[in-house]
Amino acid sequence: MAKFGYARVSTGKQDYQTQVDTLKAAGCERVYSEKASGKSTDGRPEFKRLMKALRPGDVVVVTRLDRLARSTRDLLNIVHELKEAECGFTSLAEAWADTTTPAGKLLVTILGGIADFERDLILARTEEGIAKARRQGKVFGRPSRLDVGQRRKIAERYAAGATMAELAAEYEVGEATIHRALKAA
Repeated sequence: MAKFGYARVSTGKQDYQTQVDTLKAAGCERVYSEKASGKSTDGRPEFKRLMKALRPGDVVVVTRLDRLARSTRDLLNIVHELKEAECGFTSLAEAWADTTTPAGKLLVTILGGIADFERDLILARTEEGIAKARRQGKVFGRPSRLDVGQRRKIAERYAAGATMAELAAEYEVGEATIHRALKAA
């Protein structure tokens, strides 16, 4: 079992040396450090190297949760990935965030359940809001380039033999817009 540290700061002007020193003092054999936004794991090459270096039984240590993850969802995804790799996770500042102990596993699981519950509530409220707006006549999406009268005239002209290309040029729209107007009519 090896301990690997991960230190991160968001900008080039910041310094991660204090994090590195703290992680080494906590017993980390190697510390992966970088200056990168925490917005996504894709833009963090050292984080990717850390994840590739892990072996079953290893533990990832951070000084604070916000050095590893930007949101609860992001944290839970990373912890899940570590669990799949049979690795543990510990945050030095948040003692409850320690998947190497039974109590820590329980708290991370509860946190995950709360996050899922909140996500479901947000989706339900969003769907209710959309349904209410539709009942009130709100039309979603981009406004149509053609009004009802123009669509009717396009259908009549197309039935009389005009091509979609001719109609598109006349109304200064793309042929796909003409096609959609004809489907609606």
